[in-house]
Amino acid sequence: MSILRGLYLVLAIWGGFKPMSHFVTYMSENPGGLGGLIDAWFVSEATTGLTWDLTIAAIALTLWILAEVRVRKNWTALVAIPATFCIGVSCGLPLYLFLRTRPVT
Repeated sequence: MSILRGLYLVLAIWGGFKPMSHFVTYMSENPGGLGGLIDAWFVSEATTGLTWDLTIAAIALTLWILAEVRVRKNWTALVAIPATFCIGVSCGLPLYLFLRTRPVT
């Protein structure tokens, strides 16, 4: 594995665990579960702006993944889409780059 691929993998893992640790902590300390967490994303103009920023980035990443998977036939890369929407762009993007840069056989 190349250094670049290794870095993508490390970033995907970090991008999965770091945000999730905050989400899980928030949901365990505050009533409302996932609904309460989503409500917190819109509590101020700053968090609303960040939420929309990440949502638009996630949609753009999804379109890119779908377009490239169609051409490259790298079906495994589709796993980056649920990672993006269930965890975040911080996991989905480096995961996709890791899967995309695998050696072609």
